[in-house]
Amino acid sequence: VQLQASGGGLVEPGGSLRLSCESSDSDFHKYTMGWFRQAPGKEREFLTQITWSGRFKQYADSVKGRFTVSRDNDAKLVYLQMESLKPEDTAVYFCGRALNPYTYGGDSAGGYNSWGQGTLVTVSS
Repeated sequence: VQLQASGGGLVEPGGSLRLSCESSDSDFHKYTMGWFRQAPGKEREFLTQITWSGRFKQYADSVKGRFTVSRDNDAKLVYLQMESLKPEDTAVYFCGRALNPYTYGGDSAGGYNSWGQGTLVTVSS
């Protein structure tokens, strides 16, 4: 399974970005997907997960109310809409697939795999 995140870039504080994650997995519709980020010198941080049907979403406190996760199972895409960006949101953003179908991935990176290369988001004026 290959995951490719895209949509990152340079944005001013208060700005918005939408990230996309494209999957090669024909069973994409069976898996919870998660978004994480990793800043230099820090551990990979959970942001959000969305279950296979899109019915359940969980957000980290650091992004709740600012970030929105969604998915399109037909297109095998998961999105992360980011609003009101802050300099501390600067990081490489990754999407991951839960380890097993029809299960939650949880809020730990160990609950996901197939990360891909990530996409860099830089929030700066």
